[in-house]
Amino acid sequence: MRIPEFVYLLPFLVLLILGNLQSEKMGAAKLSGMQKQVLSLYRGFLRAARSKPTEDRKRIESIVSTEFRHNSKEVDRKNFQYIEYLLRLGTKQLDQLKSPDIVSLSSVKVVASKT
Repeated sequence: MRIPEFVYLLPFLVLLILGNLQSEKMGAAKLSGMQKQVLSLYRGFLRAARSKPTEDRKRIESIVSTEFRHNSKEVDRKNFQYIEYLLRLGTKQLDQLKSPDIVSLSSVKVVASKT
């Protein structure tokens, strides 16, 4: 069985998602409950993508990776209320993606005008 390429990137992406973690003496990082939820949601999207056709799978993985990276950089880690909102939104999107009728994801980039 061949392991998909994105699996090799998972540790790198997890670090981007979860930010700088404090490690213990043994080198193992303890994750907060919210960090575990974010990681679980990310894994859920990757699992759901596996059930889609190859072209759509790659597109889904790309969109999910981009969104998680963007949020890891833009969202303040102490803004728990907003992070919980994103988790709820992501869970709803994941439930929709798991539906056999849904083939792919789409992404819309909104840019605010400064006029």
